[in-house]
Amino acid sequence: MFFIDYPLIMSKKTLVIGGSTNTSRFSNKAIKELTAKGHEVVSIGRSGSVVGSVKIDVGMSWYDDIHTVTMYIRPSLQKEYYDYVVGLKPDRIIFNPGTENSEFALIAKENGIEVVEKCTLVMLLKGIY
Repeated sequence: MFFIDYPLIMSKKTLVIGGSTNTSRFSNKAIKELTAKGHEVVSIGRSGSVVGSVKIDVGMSWYDDIHTVTMYIRPSLQKEYYDYVVGLKPDRIIFNPGTENSEFALIAKENGIEVVEKCTLVMLLKGIY
C-alpha cells in the first residue's frame, strides 16, 4: 500500500508589492501570514530589509514562477509597475482595500491575468487564497 503525503494547501508563490518592516502595515502582516501558511513569498518595497525569512528587495527585481501579485501601494504609485507585473505573467493580481485600480485591472485582464479585489489577509483566514 502506498501513502502519498499531500500538503494541505497548494503553495502559491506570491510577490508582495509594497513590503514593509513596519509591523503595523498590512503588507508586513501579509508577508508573515503567507509564509506561515506555507506560501513562497518574495517582496519589493522602498527599502531593502527583511521580514522574517523574506528579503524585501528595492526596485523591480525579476522573479520566476509568480502565481500571485498582491498590491499594497496606492493606485497613484502603481503605473510604473504595469509593464513589470504583466511581464512576470502571474495568474492573478490581488488589489487589497485602498489599492483598487480600474486602469491596471483592465490591462491585467487584457493580458489574461485574473483580477481580485479582496483583502489577502481575509482570503487567507477564510481559506480561499
